[in-house]
Amino acid sequence: MNEIHDVIIVGGGPAGLSAGIYAARARMKALLIRSAFQPSLITVTDDVENYPGFPQGLSGFELIDQLTRQAERFDLEIMDADVEKLVRGEDCWELTAAGQTLKSLSVIVATGARPRELAVPGERELTGRGVSYCATCDGPFYRGKDVVVVGGGDTAVQEALFLTKFASRVTVIHRRERLRATGILSERARQNDRISFEFNSVVEAIEGEQGVERLRLKNVLDGSTKQLAAEGAFIFVGYNPATDFAAEVVDLDKLNYIITDDEMRTSAEGVFAAGDCRRKLLRQVVTACGDGATAAVAAEHYVNALKGQTYGA
Repeated sequence: MNEIHDVIIVGGGPAGLSAGIYAARARMKALLIRSAFQPSLITVTDDVENYPGFPQGLSGFELIDQLTRQAERFDLEIMDADVEKLVRGEDCWELTAAGQTLKSLSVIVATGARPRELAVPGERELTGRGVSYCATCDGPFYRGKDVVVVGGGDTAVQEALFLTKFASRVTVIHRRERLRATGILSERARQNDRISFEFNSVVEAIEGEQGVERLRLKNVLDGSTKQLAAEGAFIFVGYNPATDFAAEVVDLDKLNYIITDDEMRTSAEGVFAAGDCRRKLLRQVVTACGDGATAAVAAEHYVNALKGQTYGA
């Protein structure tokens, strides 16, 4: 494939699709590449209730569907593939995906992040057999069973609340003495009779033969340990940015998030980043969409300057 795009957007979540909408409306020659195997995390979110304009909330899948249809309305080209490599070519950027080399004057990285593992014994061995990172996906399998949720942030508490639709008991395990989640979510969790808490505790191991049977917990204050019976363990202890393919091209912080300025520009000229893969204070749908729009406009200005078409010049 010898054609050179104005911009290639890597990622099909809110940031990527917002960038695609803005790029397509600007009539840039734009291509959005969304992962064939790892869809945006928002698609498995049961209820998005803090995105402006939807007073009744909507599911993450519905939101992505609407954003995709909106992007396609403006003729955005979308490709399902996984980008393996990003390198600087002679006169443009080159991306390797699905056995092809794709060329573009600019690139927007909007690949989001992936769930972080606990890295304890038994976790990987029992993944898919009781260990899960998606309550929306796997919650219905635990009807009438006792499960645990590890984590104390918004995602952990929101997923714990969702699991009460199925599980008989949900125990939230958190290493601090109080939840880090937004006030309204914390209130709902405390008021839910099916949710209990193990504060100041960390998971040392997940145990079981054919599936999860129990967790070994350690109290971070006194060092004591105990066993907690459960048939499901849902892990929500943060995320790792999906930035591996660009790690040799752009500057990353110590957690591997891409460092950008306010206009989403990275350390590499012509490469922009948006959404959860970049270093920022707040990782939410609303900020991802703003990032995507900003990145697209910044990329448009960059490409116009390359072509000598800067407005007002």
